[in-house]
Amino acid sequence: MTTPLIEALVTRHGFACVDETTVDAFLAAHETALLFFPGDAERLVESNDVAVILPEIMKAYGTRITPALVASASERALQKRYLFNAFPTIVFLRQGGYLSHLSRVLDWQDYLSEIPAILARDVTIPKFEFPEGCYSNGLKRDADNAQQGDFQ
Repeated sequence: MTTPLIEALVTRHGFACVDETTVDAFLAAHETALLFFPGDAERLVESNDVAVILPEIMKAYGTRITPALVASASERALQKRYLFNAFPTIVFLRQGGYLSHLSRVLDWQDYLSEIPAILARDVTIPKFEFPEGCYSNGLKRDADNAQQGDFQ
C-alpha cells in the first residue's frame, strides 16, 4: 500500500523507484545510495512521517546520497537481503555494499548524527537482529534470577 506522501517522493522529489529486478543496476550506478522501505503505509503511520523527512535529509546531504523508493511488491524480498526487522526502514549502501539501516521514525537530530556515522563506516554484511521483545526459543530472559542466569 502507498500514500500520496510516499508517491510524492518519486513524482515531486525525483526519487527512483526500484524493485528486485532493478535494484542492483541502480546501486551499481550510484556511489552512495539509500533505499526507503515504507512498508504498509496505510497501517504504519510512521511511513508517512519518514516520507516527509526524507526530502529534508536529501537537502542536508545534497548529491552525496542518491535515494530510491522500494516498490511495495519487492519490499519483503529485499528485506531478506538487508535483514532489517521493522518498517519503515532506510537502508544505506556504498557501491552496492551494505552500510547500515535506520528503522522507524527518529528525531531530526538523530538523523543528523546517525547518517554521518553510517556514511563513515566500511561496507559490511547485514546482521540479523531479533525484533524488540522477541527472545530465543520464545523464552524471555529472567535477568532477576541470578542463580539460574539463563532462560526460563
